[in-house]
Amino acid sequence: MTVTIYIPRDSGALALGAEKVAKAVAHEVSERGLDARIVRNGSRGLYWLEPMVEVETAAGRVAYGPMKARDVPALFDAGLGITAHSTHPLFLGDPEKIPFLEKQTRLTFARCGITDPLSLDDYRAHGGLKGLENAVAMAPADIVKQVTESGLRGRGGAGFPTGIKWKTVLDQTDDRKYIVCNADEGDSATFADRMIMEGDPFVLIEGMAIAGVATGATKGYIYIRSEYPHAVATMNAAIGIARQAGVLGVNVLGSPNAFDMEVRVGAGAYVCGEETSLLNSLEGKRGVVRAKPPLPAIQGLFGKPTVINNVISLASVPIIMDKGADHYKDFGMGRSRGTIPIQIAGNVKHGGLFEAAFGLSLGEIIDDIGGGTATGRPVKAAQVGGPLGAYFPRALFDTPFDYEAFAAKDGLIGHAGITVFDDSADMLKQARFAMEFCAVESCGKCTPCRIGSVRGVETLDKVAQGVERDKNLALVTDLCNTMKFGSLCALGGFTPYPVMSAINHFPEDFRPHPVKEAAE
Repeated sequence: MTVTIYIPRDSGALALGAEKVAKAVAHEVSERGLDARIVRNGSRGLYWLEPMVEVETAAGRVAYGPMKARDVPALFDAGLGITAHSTHPLFLGDPEKIPFLEKQTRLTFARCGITDPLSLDDYRAHGGLKGLENAVAMAPADIVKQVTESGLRGRGGAGFPTGIKWKTVLDQTDDRKYIVCNADEGDSATFADRMIMEGDPFVLIEGMAIAGVATGATKGYIYIRSEYPHAVATMNAAIGIARQAGVLGVNVLGSPNAFDMEVRVGAGAYVCGEETSLLNSLEGKRGVVRAKPPLPAIQGLFGKPTVINNVISLASVPIIMDKGADHYKDFGMGRSRGTIPIQIAGNVKHGGLFEAAFGLSLGEIIDDIGGGTATGRPVKAAQVGGPLGAYFPRALFDTPFDYEAFAAKDGLIGHAGITVFDDSADMLKQARFAMEFCAVESCGKCTPCRIGSVRGVETLDKVAQGVERDKNLALVTDLCNTMKFGSLCALGGFTPYPVMSAINHFPEDFRPHPVKEAAE
């Protein structure tokens, strides 16, 4: 019997040594003359256990990790988990029973780490393409209605209802329409988009094809940042396979609907994560923000109606079209329906991707799921929503993971990335970093962002030096107010979130720091 061994080729696993492990496994298979095949799957997202090797046994999969190349010979000596698996010190048992995975509700990431990312047969065998099969048999308006009723909101950060955006494009009568996938995942502590593209690319292709059928768009673009070469390669390969199989092309799954797509690689500018800057970049122009109106749904790419959705938004659509709107909206709370892939990073014991229904408290995510800090020191703050997200102190850790609940506490979920800090973090330095980040990444289109961020850095430097502290903090507050309401896009408009939350929640870090006397 052929033994199947799964070794991730996800960027996160590769960064932790997965390629060396794969070569060591291949060497052992060859040297021992074993009947085995190696599948390079996506990661399950438990990055403190990567590289995680899984072996298919008669009783199901068993996992080992975190593996190093030097651990591989002992894995084979122990019978590859088929017999005396428990003798290996890195034995994890059934991966589905690992608490971090067992507690999750995986809808969007149901196949990540399980299937061969570039096997369409594997994708179909695990429920893939059912959503698209249903969609091509429906009227476009009915598809849009189902997505609207599901309560799906943009997972890129804005939380705008996906169905409304699709309906706006559907209602336009232009001869050409586009679907644009925003895969310019630039926020710190975010890697969900990359995991989908590298671990389950067909779900994104299926989601974009459904969007095309629903709105009358016949062409799609995936805009991926250049820092994601593995995602670019996997998506290009998957698109070729899908096209060959008739999932894409002039007759999607044999229907009268035409839809094709391609990958475009951006140069890594953070501002190109903003939808209108992204459109300019796609058109070969400088990535600067466009004024609205007109909205991209009416006049977007090349002046045509355009749906712009994030990777996770589009990857969530197939399950809605397969299981129905009621099934999807049964998860979550308030206006935040479905599941959200939470990305836990920073100074945390168990960093990785955790998909769950909206509603978990921030404290549950950091303390129970993340396991607290990696250093063992107390958690001081958590930044939610990337570099432009607010810093939440422990006093706010009872906040449920929900768009409106975070907004009520002057925070934002954004792309659901969480960065954890222990009590050694200096929040004045973090506030300064936010202003500096904005200054470096600003496209320069509007004055509040371009000039305000530079003045913010200068003023916070004065605070750090103890120069007229109260006066300069008041100036920073006024500056943040101007940036929040005067900037053209969220880069300048959201920079005040980390700055003001640091000032309001951690005032002790903005007081003059006493100079420690040298030890005698």
